[in-house]
Amino acid sequence: MARLRCLTVAILGLIALPLVADETPLRQRIDVEVRAALDREKIVPAPNADEPEFLRRIFLDLVGVIPTYDEATAYLDDADPKKRDKLIDKLLADPRFAAQQAHVWDMALFGRRPGNIDATRKRDGFKAWLADQFAKGVPFDRVAADLLKGEADGSELFLVQFRNQPEEATVAISRIFLGTQLQCARCHDHPYEKWTQKDFYGMAGFLVRTVVAEKGSGNAKKYAVGEKSSGDVLFSGSAKDQAPGKKGEPVKPKFLGGAVLDEPETPKDAKAPALKDGELPPKPAFSRKAKLAEWVATKDNPWFAKALVNRVWGQLMGRGFVHPVDDLADVHEPSHPALFDALVAGLVARNFDLKWIVREVVSSEAYQRSSKGPGKEASPVWYERARVRPLSAEELTACLRVVGSYTEKALPSSMEEYMLRYFGEPTNGQGDFQGSLGEHLFWNNAGQIRQVVAARKGNLAEALANTKTPLDERVDRLFLTVLSRKPTAREREVVTKHFATPGAKVEALVEEAIWTLLNTAEFRFNH
Repeated sequence: MARLRCLTVAILGLIALPLVADETPLRQRIDVEVRAALDREKIVPAPNADEPEFLRRIFLDLVGVIPTYDEATAYLDDADPKKRDKLIDKLLADPRFAAQQAHVWDMALFGRRPGNIDATRKRDGFKAWLADQFAKGVPFDRVAADLLKGEADGSELFLVQFRNQPEEATVAISRIFLGTQLQCARCHDHPYEKWTQKDFYGMAGFLVRTVVAEKGSGNAKKYAVGEKSSGDVLFSGSAKDQAPGKKGEPVKPKFLGGAVLDEPETPKDAKAPALKDGELPPKPAFSRKAKLAEWVATKDNPWFAKALVNRVWGQLMGRGFVHPVDDLADVHEPSHPALFDALVAGLVARNFDLKWIVREVVSSEAYQRSSKGPGKEASPVWYERARVRPLSAEELTACLRVVGSYTEKALPSSMEEYMLRYFGEPTNGQGDFQGSLGEHLFWNNAGQIRQVVAARKGNLAEALANTKTPLDERVDRLFLTVLSRKPTAREREVVTKHFATPGAKVEALVEEAIWTLLNTAEFRFNH
């Protein structure tokens, strides 16, 4: 009887566990699991970030730019103990959040310099479509399905970049949306994973009928994505067995790790209609790519939610539970398996609400730790401190707008072009960074940077040159605008002495001070 009572208690305890987990906010679960791993590894975590450090980090991560002087002052002067939660909610509701997410996903979908010229012509329009989806709170499974079908107005560009290349599309879709590296199985059965060439070409079979049509030219060019009613991938064996004239056998579409697609037979006498330039074939009665989109972006897909959670976690925390973020191979164990599963279950239960998971992650103690600590890794494996990362070219450009008080379209001539040229490849998405001589020379000598710091009506330099304002207030404004914090006592002393340089023009002194702060690692990196 005693054994029966123990067994009953144990079973009831197991049954109750999911209910308790569901009632616990995810941010708390994050902190419990991360702290447990730190205790197990005997790692002492960094303290909580101070307010200026948190302020700069959350602005950069959520809206892609540092706060303005007014935004920084309002937050730092706020005495509300819940002001971090208030700021997170405010930034998630800001239109800049949608634009920043669009940039993040645009880079994931295309990279900085896609090989296909078609993918570079309409990127602004594509990012506008993505931003609109995020602004409207469209669940990410629907966004992904639209990208994989390419038929929603504005979504076409992702598939356009793979025109007539179903194999390339297969590699990208498997990597981005399933976290699975299939490229090795393109030429031979994967040597370390279970994937075979038949698995690869089975996935490619969903995309082989995809057609891209274009109309117009130059900036007026428009693309449309359609699908033929017939056509199969031909498989001719391993790359080492290829021979001239070897045509290969047709491969039916097959879901990765699953069943062959059940589809109606194509009539033997079916003929593709002759198409005019810019014309798509009639919409097929049965769409293979629609079936692929339906399968990829579903709650039942064993990889989609995991790939999404791992990518978002890596975006905010510096590295995924599985690293790199796009390689969820069985041989790669998650660093925090229970937490990984909890985030996946939570995201699925909330219908792929991306904003929800971002809010929970950035509200956690793990995210809000200081980046200062003894560890040397930019993105610590166990998240004992916040990651350190360089700002992207787009973030640096946006931050220069803030420092120079520029409107969206009023930066110095060719600034954006130069920023992309010299700062477009600071990272590979895995947390690595290697500064180049070119970026240092540009940042230190370019006339465009000097234009940003030059005194103009209404900008920072003009405000600092106003000698009617108390000097302490001007020094505070300098640091709050550029570095989102007030100066230390030593910094205040140095800058005050600089501003008092005998015989120098005040405007020149001010511009040199701004330029000096722009050249610090503190401005180049997040906190």
